[in-house]
Amino acid sequence: MGVDFSALRTLINRYCAGEENWVDSRTVYIGHKEPPPGADAFIQQRFPDNRVVSSKYTFWNFIPKNMFEQFRRVANFYFLIIFLVQLIIDTPTSPVTSGLPLFFVIIVTAIKQGYEDWLRHKADKAVNQCPVSVIQRGKKIKKESFRITVGDVVFVKEDETFACDLILLSSSRDDGTCFVTTASLDGESSHKTYYAVQDTKAFRTEEEVDSIHATIECEQPQPDLYKFVGRINIYMDNEAVARSMNSYLVVYLCILISKALINTVLKYIWQADPNKDEPWYNERTEAQRQRHILIRAFTDFLAFMVLFNYIIPVSMYVTVEMQKFLGSYFIMWDDDMYDEELGEGAVVNTSDLNEELGQVEYVFTDKTGTLTENNMEFIECCVDGHVYVPDAICNGQVLSGAAAMDMIDTSPGPGGREREELFFRALCLCHTVQVKEEETVDGIKHGIHQGKSASFYISSSPDEVALVEGMKKLGFTYLRLKDGQMEILNREDEIERFELLEVLSFDSVRRRMSVIVRAASGDIFLFCKGADSSILPRVISGKVDEVKARVEHNAVEGLRTLCVAYRPLSPEQHQEVCRLLSGAKLALQDRDKRLSEAYELVEKDLILLGATAVEDRLQEQAADTIESLHKAGMKVWVLTGDKMETAAATCYASRLFRRNTQILELTTKRVEEQNLHDVLFDLSRTVLRHHGSMTRDNCSSLSNDCTDYGLIIDGATLSAVMRPPQEDLNSGSYKEIFLEICRNCSAVLCCRMAPLQKAQIVKMIKASKEHPITLAIGDGANDVSMILEAHVGIGIMGKEGRQAVRNSDYAIPKFKHLKKMLLVHGHYYYIRISELVQYFFYKNVCFIFPQFLYQFFCGFSQQPLYDTAYLTLYNISFTSLPILVYSLMEQHINMDILKKDPSLYKDVAKNSLLRWPTFIYWTVLGVYNAIVMFFGTYFLFDNTTFTSNGQMFGNWTFGTLVFTVLVFTVTFKLVLDTHYWTWINHFVIWGSLVFFVLFSLLWGGIIWPFLNYQRMYYVFMQMLSSGPAWLSIILLITASLLPDVVKKVIWRALWPTITERIQVNAGSFHVLAFLHVSGHRFSACVRCSCLLRNTRVDIYSPKQAECFIDEEKESNVTPPRPRRSLETAPEQRRLVL
Repeated sequence: MGVDFSALRTLINRYCAGEENWVDSRTVYIGHKEPPPGADAFIQQRFPDNRVVSSKYTFWNFIPKNMFEQFRRVANFYFLIIFLVQLIIDTPTSPVTSGLPLFFVIIVTAIKQGYEDWLRHKADKAVNQCPVSVIQRGKKIKKESFRITVGDVVFVKEDETFACDLILLSSSRDDGTCFVTTASLDGESSHKTYYAVQDTKAFRTEEEVDSIHATIECEQPQPDLYKFVGRINIYMDNEAVARSMNSYLVVYLCILISKALINTVLKYIWQADPNKDEPWYNERTEAQRQRHILIRAFTDFLAFMVLFNYIIPVSMYVTVEMQKFLGSYFIMWDDDMYDEELGEGAVVNTSDLNEELGQVEYVFTDKTGTLTENNMEFIECCVDGHVYVPDAICNGQVLSGAAAMDMIDTSPGPGGREREELFFRALCLCHTVQVKEEETVDGIKHGIHQGKSASFYISSSPDEVALVEGMKKLGFTYLRLKDGQMEILNREDEIERFELLEVLSFDSVRRRMSVIVRAASGDIFLFCKGADSSILPRVISGKVDEVKARVEHNAVEGLRTLCVAYRPLSPEQHQEVCRLLSGAKLALQDRDKRLSEAYELVEKDLILLGATAVEDRLQEQAADTIESLHKAGMKVWVLTGDKMETAAATCYASRLFRRNTQILELTTKRVEEQNLHDVLFDLSRTVLRHHGSMTRDNCSSLSNDCTDYGLIIDGATLSAVMRPPQEDLNSGSYKEIFLEICRNCSAVLCCRMAPLQKAQIVKMIKASKEHPITLAIGDGANDVSMILEAHVGIGIMGKEGRQAVRNSDYAIPKFKHLKKMLLVHGHYYYIRISELVQYFFYKNVCFIFPQFLYQFFCGFSQQPLYDTAYLTLYNISFTSLPILVYSLMEQHINMDILKKDPSLYKDVAKNSLLRWPTFIYWTVLGVYNAIVMFFGTYFLFDNTTFTSNGQMFGNWTFGTLVFTVLVFTVTFKLVLDTHYWTWINHFVIWGSLVFFVLFSLLWGGIIWPFLNYQRMYYVFMQMLSSGPAWLSIILLITASLLPDVVKKVIWRALWPTITERIQVNAGSFHVLAFLHVSGHRFSACVRCSCLLRNTRVDIYSPKQAECFIDEEKESNVTPPRPRRSLETAPEQRRLVL
């Protein structure tokens, strides 16, 4: 049973940010009962509710909020202004030409964003409507989670999830304890023991709990997850791609304004000649003559802006939105990212970040449950140099096929057997493990096997569970702690009892824990276990060298090691120990310091027994994934709440740190020895001294001579580094120095991190001068803050709840799936979106620049070159679907190659395909194509015999011919850029061209009654009836595309990129498979086909061989005829051709 403290969690960020001035404490009234008369004044405080909200919109604010966000985009706001200008003044084009595409973009984007937010609302609703038991008026009632308020008394059963923050009032256990897994908070799936409030633990039933009349005074929310201070008063009855797009839009907007300004100025220069001012076919009205010249000039400027506004690709935004939304389904449909065990695949919560997956520079990952499976496995133990490897045990479960104990090395002698058993007893006694029996249901005790009741171990440390289970396989079973007596079942099935006298708890400074026990014989022992660096300096005897060598060996293998030692105590020594510990425990001032000093005096003069090795098993392919991310040029940081030794061992096992990595420590221990200022400058000098040397990104993975650095920092030191600068000379630049150190390290480990500190680190890297794209991945609620802070957040569907999954942008079943998510999907989507953006600007330059040139030949009269239907449908129908399908289907390199060669990720890193040189090339190419289309058609029109009957073409035929060449040119440009062809590509590309022709025939072949003009009637048919028109279309398309083809050929021949080399080789390699069947060898030349299983395959490049001819006469297969032959050595017995 507990009282709701959900407001603590809700207000943490505001409190830590210092946005408001908070009072020191708050008062919570249990059960919402007012204090009795004469007590403190009753002041009802208002707290936030318990509702979980991850959605962005509500029913009432969706339209205004979504419209506000959409019109914050430069392009949308610009087209809104253009549309309003067309409505207000007389312009050469209809408002429909701008309004229809704009409204289409707005509506489609709103539908897509509304659908995604609706899914978030569904997830929130599922959480908020979970039933929770609440005690009211002495009865247990059901209440929905979001209706819980601060002060409610909540009733929680075993294996239920806490719906809010709680204080434990009472428990069903006699001692008032309960075992809680805090996986959703700190990522730890181990059991932790919590104690009920001493004054309320006796209240068990609903009526008794409801009778509690008390208030709780506690501190305001604070960032430390493991610290809570309060007291109870009982009254007795008595975000890269978007930036590039916006930059390009600004450039094109400047071009648009320049075009309109140039045409306006030239128009008035042209009209300065009285003979050209008012031609007979376009005389001005009297009102126009009377209007001021500045007003006329401004109106003409706006008219030119409307005429040329199509250079800004408004339809690009809706295409981008559709590409992101539809593309997200390809991630969810990926079978390689489906986990059979969980029965789930990847989930996309936000489709707006697909291309960001291809731009990640920093990866921040949690450790427990993300890199590891959070399953501890006892590997071995070493007693006086003898190594014991029991059956594999994982979280208390013996793996199938387990046999008896396996002893490595020779068996110890008679004296060694006593020390062996003493070692096993030490591990059975030196721990805080609790034994939980199976429960009785309907009078039947479950778990009875062969007359013995089944039980399992729970502890705050999974390492301890693994050690106790390991001892069980080695013949010593820990049974229980009962009435201060620890019971052990030895190899002879005899029960041994030890009286537990003292427990010297583990802490991160000492890095060890001890127990003092009294055996049945009356002998008193102190058993101590801890890190080797903490135990070995305190040892006075034992086989130190043998044990130390084994510990170092296991540490290199990435195992978690502990040393075990003991010390016999005489009654006098025990009395002195009790006096020291009692005095420290009763101290009101500096209690922790006095306890630490007492522990130092007690844990000395130890005798070394041996060491253990436990493995926190890494997730499948976790090490390979991290190595691939490093090869792809990403920097990986591990942010964990674990202690440094545990986290460091995992980092070595996962290849975050390599054997030749020089570890730099920025920890509390070192800062205590030196001040922070000196430590930071020492580390800075160390890394900058080798700044010019090769880092992991540049050195070969096979080289052991490459020196790189790894940094380890803990939470306390990070707080000091992040502290705001003071006035003294030694502070103010700590954060910049720390960032400089991190930039020169290949990997960083941050241990003992609070959730808020994880977010602070991500924010610090995001705000650095490089502004890198960051990704955070985790599996628990303690990772939510950094997931939300990073540009891209990924949740793991692990054992620690679904908070990370719900709050992330993407969710994957296992850490290994991150490799394909980034190296394949991220790579593809960035390639696709960059081509889409550049192609849209290119085709709009091709589209609108002839309109600009046309003004020089029509007296700057704002006469459109193209018909209104063509202006409206160019971006919506004629050219939009091919690029959309390309952006969904394109695979410039096979995905297997992308996974095998992570370095290809560097080709698209740092927004390389959307840089200014590439943008300028596409723009220049568009201008060139527009010039070829316009002037090519213009010079062909000089021929008066353009038609067979001698009839001359008019201006609409001229524009239609230019538009026809334009549509075919931009479509064929996309054809040349496509590497991966499917039936969908063929259908859409050729179908869009057929649709254009059919539409033009239909649009010009019928007199439409609803139009007040019929200027396009029979224009397209008349143009196609001319043979020179057909020839000009073919010649102009060829002339437009030829330079781009020549440029690609030259560049690929002289300066090919790694990607282009792979594209060439992938299409040129011949694969020869030799099949051995019934003793005969058959040869066959295979190209672009799958290889058979159990087949020996030799691969040769075309420069080495084209195919093989087998000289063995047993084969009846006739080899293909070679084109040329090369001489080979006779002993090869096969001729390479």
